[in-house]
Amino acid sequence: MAEPVVRVPDAKVALSTASVYPESTATAFEVAARLGYDGVEVMVWTDPVSQDVEALRRLSDYHRVPILAVHAPCLLITQRVWSTDPWVKLQRARTAAEKLGASTVVVHPPFRWQRQYARDFVSGIWRMADETDVRFAVENMYPWRYKDREVLAYAPEWDVTKDDYRHYTVDLSHTATARTDALAMIDRMGDRLGHVHLADGRGSAKDEHLVPGRGTQPCAELLERLAVTGFDGHVVIEVNTRRAMSAAEREADLAEALAFTRLHLASAAGRPSRTPRP
Repeated sequence: MAEPVVRVPDAKVALSTASVYPESTATAFEVAARLGYDGVEVMVWTDPVSQDVEALRRLSDYHRVPILAVHAPCLLITQRVWSTDPWVKLQRARTAAEKLGASTVVVHPPFRWQRQYARDFVSGIWRMADETDVRFAVENMYPWRYKDREVLAYAPEWDVTKDDYRHYTVDLSHTATARTDALAMIDRMGDRLGHVHLADGRGSAKDEHLVPGRGTQPCAELLERLAVTGFDGHVVIEVNTRRAMSAAEREADLAEALAFTRLHLASAAGRPSRTPRP
């Protein structure tokens, strides 16, 4: 029997609800359904709907868009969302993921000033990962830069591959801001790469989150490598559309990002695939 010309991996392509900001979480579900995304990643932030498991379930059911991942509230603007205790935030994120059928919780490494949290973070993430089937995928970050100064804002490391985690998230906007080699980073992550935030960047000090293909990051090469290796995690479009002049312009950007991702996730047949991770 002839082999198929194209093989597409099992990875699903999801839309981060952050990609429609300043529009609402509810809008993200509408856009994801209209454009044909496989699901959404919920960014838990100041929008009350993003914090409400039952409201999220209703949106998912109504639009028939599954929730594939939950991004724990790790940003500066979410310091008081779901408690001021960072471990409580992660426990609530895990509970939300379990109730919503999401396979992954995305988490940032601690800020350096969260000293106790940072000290226990690696062992604590392993402990929490042992208590659930949900993956805790720790995301690479970047140094903060201002003019000629560099501030190491995250601990233990912004480069999470320097620490031992069961699963990682790679974010290509963050590799751009860190001015690090994205493909070398995923090589270091190896089979522990469980989740991808797909965006682009040009190496600015700002975390740009451009539509894939509009910056300098190897977005196409990374997707093609995922396809060849049989990646079974999720690829999440997490881009900045705040400058869109209209809803139509925002949707055009998100449609372009989806088309780019699906195109490059298709790979030539006959290449070896790896055994899916447990």
